[in-house]
Amino acid sequence: MASHRKTQSPGFRFGGLGTSSGRLPALGITTAALTSVALLASTAQAEPAKPKPSLEEVQKKVDTLYHQAGVATEKYNGAKERTTTQRKHLDHLLDDVAKRTDALNTARRELGSIAAAQYRTGGLSDTATLLLAKDPQQYFDESHLMNRLTDRQKAAVDTYQKQQTATAKKRAEASRSLQDLTKSQATLRKSKEDVQKKLGSARKLLSKLTAEEKARLAAIERKKREAAERRARELARKQAAAAQKEQQSGSGTSSDATSYAALGGKAVSFAKNQLGKPYVWGATGPDSFDCSGLTQAAWKTAGISLPRTTWDQVKVGKTVSAEEAQPGDLVFYYSDISHVGIYIGNGNVIDAPKPGDNVRTVPMTYMPIHSVVRPVA
Repeated sequence: MASHRKTQSPGFRFGGLGTSSGRLPALGITTAALTSVALLASTAQAEPAKPKPSLEEVQKKVDTLYHQAGVATEKYNGAKERTTTQRKHLDHLLDDVAKRTDALNTARRELGSIAAAQYRTGGLSDTATLLLAKDPQQYFDESHLMNRLTDRQKAAVDTYQKQQTATAKKRAEASRSLQDLTKSQATLRKSKEDVQKKLGSARKLLSKLTAEEKARLAAIERKKREAAERRARELARKQAAAAQKEQQSGSGTSSDATSYAALGGKAVSFAKNQLGKPYVWGATGPDSFDCSGLTQAAWKTAGISLPRTTWDQVKVGKTVSAEEAQPGDLVFYYSDISHVGIYIGNGNVIDAPKPGDNVRTVPMTYMPIHSVVRPVA
């Protein structure tokens, strides 16, 4: 009986999981390893790896980021324009304040000389009291000083009073202008950060694509452009038919139409000369442009001064239908009016698209059209 118990070693009782000696430490290590494997398997099941987004999803996300960057760019352009205008206004106010301060000091010296003369002849004068008063206007009103002054003294007091009031008013205006400038500068910084953030995110997404994926993405873009070209050709046919009908009616040969054709031709000629130049957000030329910077510069050559942003440019001139578009017209895109190009005829526009691209010619229907505006009413 004893020999039978002896043959049943600890190793056998633990099912061979331990060492030949069946020591407990060997069992502990093995159990821990198995537990780790089980935990890893459980974690893998609980948190499955996120599926890689499709190429179409990547393209949509990148397009959205570039669109958002375009919106932020126009906000930057507007804030920069306001900042520049407000800084000029503030500088003008500060110059005015300095001149008025000099005039106030001159008037104060004149009163001072009168007060000194009065003091030498009879103690502290009303004029001196006026100069030393915490509220000269109140003292002036309460003491009826003007009834007791000579003509020279009256003129000196009147000049001092006017200069003091005018200087205080200009200083207050300058203070408000400085506050406005500070707010615009904060908006400018925020818009710049937004642009850089959106562009950084877009670049990061694109950098993760393989060469094969980039080639497929380019193929998707080609198909998109081909579809836009078909729509643009159809639109161009409608434009040609409308133009022919207008000529037959005689309304297309007016002096106004001829004049606009000449102006639009200058704007289009300038835009064509910029083809291939890089898009740079916030740029207005001559070496690079953003979308509204290009249209602004193009129409400047025709003697027309356009505002800086798409949101302001869309308000200039008159709105026409896409079928009525003529070379030189501004074509605005998206519901938020965040992009603009210049129509060059035959269903095409020239625009400065986005970072990484150059000024180009694209079908007018490449992007969703918001409106078409003729800058000269």
